[in-house]
Amino acid sequence: MDQGEKGVTWKESGVPVSTRFDDPYFSLEDGLAETRHVFLAGNGLPERARGGFHVAELGFGTGLNLLALAQMAREAEVEVRYTGFEAYPLSLADLGRALAQFDVAEEDVSALLAAWDPAGLAARIGPVEAEVIVGDARQRVPAWEGRADAWFLDGFAPAKNPELWEPELLAAVAARTAPGGTFATYTAAGAVRRALAASGFVVERRPGYGRKRHMSVGRMPE
Repeated sequence: MDQGEKGVTWKESGVPVSTRFDDPYFSLEDGLAETRHVFLAGNGLPERARGGFHVAELGFGTGLNLLALAQMAREAEVEVRYTGFEAYPLSLADLGRALAQFDVAEEDVSALLAAWDPAGLAARIGPVEAEVIVGDARQRVPAWEGRADAWFLDGFAPAKNPELWEPELLAAVAARTAPGGTFATYTAAGAVRRALAASGFVVERRPGYGRKRHMSVGRMPE
């Protein structure tokens, strides 16, 4: 590995790893394919996409999920909204290095990098009106006045980043989900699934991506 900015090291494969949580920012196999399998398909996208559809995410990370969402929205010819919550934003240099390896629209990468501010983001990324709210999600999500049609729950692994999977935070996620709204996450941890179910989601386990046997999805009753 080599050292990036504070808090990040890099595997020879190009995958950034958080030194704070000792966990990679995306799949060691194919981060973009994982995003499409877990977060897009897991939330019924692009089938559910429509103008004004609002996606929220716990763990903005490298912005890969946002760029995959933008690509999907462009292909579906819809304009959508995105809100990400991130406690430890990457530097511009590390963000650019992480995204350089993916086959996503260069114009979207350029727009994100041009607008990137570790203190927060408000920018248009292709067909997506995007914002990133910086700070502890345990305070930021309950204070958020928005309501999501779909959630990408993409914090680091629950065993390494338990704060982003606390039952109280997941209850706040549920409270800010539109009727019929959904979530998807790569984890199938029992405690996470039980907390989401207790918060009102109808939760199910599905086949995961790559070497992960299972993932979790859920829907808020209408």
